[in-house]
Amino acid sequence: MNDTFLKIRGLKKHFGEAKVLDGVNLDVARSSVTTIIGKSGIGKSVLLKCIANLLPPDDGEIELDGQPIEHSRRGSKGSDAVTFSYMFQNNALFDSMTAAENVALPLLEASNLNKSEILERVAAMLAHLELSDSAQRYPGELSGGMKKRVALARALITNPQVVLFDEPTTGLDPERKFSVFEMIADYRERFGFTALLVSHDIPEVFEISDRVAWLDEGIIKFFGKPSELDADTESALSGFLSKANFGRSKESKK
Repeated sequence: MNDTFLKIRGLKKHFGEAKVLDGVNLDVARSSVTTIIGKSGIGKSVLLKCIANLLPPDDGEIELDGQPIEHSRRGSKGSDAVTFSYMFQNNALFDSMTAAENVALPLLEASNLNKSEILERVAAMLAHLELSDSAQRYPGELSGGMKKRVALARALITNPQVVLFDEPTTGLDPERKFSVFEMIADYRERFGFTALLVSHDIPEVFEISDRVAWLDEGIIKFFGKPSELDADTESALSGFLSKANFGRSKESKK
């Protein structure tokens, strides 16, 4: 997996005196699933937002398929797909819109599909995520798991090249959590998008991850396969994983 699609070099983001990102380097392969792990508040979501250009970085370079991200981050109006799609941690659904209207919104903003084409695509996406019966419900009428799936449907509706998932399983029960990870893996395989996740669900998220990046003290201190995570048993990474019950989970599978 050597085909670098998303390339980050020297990325910095400071908030006052706090150096949240202090020189992040990261190579993400095309059509891969890369998961960013790290302590709460360490800057994982900030990194995603800088990649998506929702937050302007203070320094550094971000390239997508060899082009600066400022020049390639969005498809133009009328394109059938956008470059980036972002699934927010809190879902960010509009309370005054139905589930179907929330899912349709990116198509209204980024494509020239007519109304019937949009309705057809939205209906198909909602069916994929077992939400057909909830299409006309408002967010306040949906369970936490349903809201999460509506947000996922909205993230995928534009056939994006890169999908950024910020804690996609927060607040879900174990069964729904597994279903969301399974859906991410399934859609990635079907449509070939590149996925970048932030997740605290260790080790469950590793089941769908091609690579794992550990963010600590403003930089990526580990990048590799999930199977390589415990290579250095004396490192701070080992301590972090131990607190996340990574080692205990592996022992239970033996």
